[in-house]
Amino acid sequence: MTKIAVFTLISVCVFLPSYVSAHQPHIVESRQTIVQNPEISKAYYHTLTGEPDIYTIKADKPFDLYINILVPTITNQKKDVSAVVLRNGKEITVLNGLDFEWKEFYEPFGADTYWKGPEYEARAEAGTYEIRVWSSNNDSKYSLAIGKIEAFSATETLHTLTTIPKLKKNFFEKSSVSFIASPLGWGLIIVLYILAGIAGLTYRTLLKHLAKGTVRGVHKNIGKKDRMIRLFIGIGLLAWAIFTTWNPVLIFLSGFALFEALFSWCGYYALIGRNSCPIE
Repeated sequence: MTKIAVFTLISVCVFLPSYVSAHQPHIVESRQTIVQNPEISKAYYHTLTGEPDIYTIKADKPFDLYINILVPTITNQKKDVSAVVLRNGKEITVLNGLDFEWKEFYEPFGADTYWKGPEYEARAEAGTYEIRVWSSNNDSKYSLAIGKIEAFSATETLHTLTTIPKLKKNFFEKSSVSFIASPLGWGLIIVLYILAGIAGLTYRTLLKHLAKGTVRGVHKNIGKKDRMIRLFIGIGLLAWAIFTTWNPVLIFLSGFALFEALFSWCGYYALIGRNSCPIE
C-alpha cells in the first residue's frame, strides 16, 4: 500500500503537470495587465470593453518574445482582434487580425477549439514593452498567448484545473461538464479517486491494527442499504462538482464515498464504533 501511495503522489506531481504542457491560463480582470516572466507560456483571456487592453512587459535583459492572438469558435464571434507591439513607446510590429486568414485550431488538453490569428516571434532587447489589443468595436472575446516555454509548478497546475471550467462557461459558452472530455478533466477525477482510495485503505488498516478486536477495527461495518446510500452520495458529489466548479474537495469526497460503498466500510461508522453490517 505504501508503494501505491508513493506511485500515486509521483503521478500527481509529474504526470498531471505534463498533461498541461500548454499555455498557463489566466483570466484577465482589468484592461491593464503586467506580464511576469514573458518567456513562460501563458494565455490571457478577456473580453474587450470599449477600449484596447494593454499588456506590459518590463525586461532588464534580452528575451525571446512570442505573441499569438486567438478567439473562441463560438456563435457570432468576430475574427477582428488585432494588436500592436511597442518598445519604449515606439512601434515594433502590428498583428492585423482584419487582414489575416484565421485558421481553426483544436487544443487537446482543454478540449476546446479556437480561431488562431496573427502571431509574432523575435529575439527582443531589454526595455519596456506594451502589447495593445483591440478589435473593430472593442467588444470581442480573445485569448492572447505570450511565451513559448511550457512550465507548470504544482500551484500552476492546480490553478489551471480550477480555471478551465470557468473558461468553459464564460469564454467558450459551454457547460462545465464538457471539461470531462479533456485529459485534464478525467485525469483529475482518476487521480483524486486513487488518492481517496489510498486514504480509505490507510485509515481502515490503521484502525484494524490499533482497534483490533473491537467494533472500530472490523473489516466491514456497513450493510447493503448503507452501501447504496454511499453509492448515491458519491455519484451526487461528483455530479455537483462537474456541473459547477470542479471543486477538487468534492471530487475527493465523491471518491471516498464510492470507496466506502465498494469495500462495505464507513470511516465515520468506524470512528464512532457503529456497525450495520449483518456479516460482522
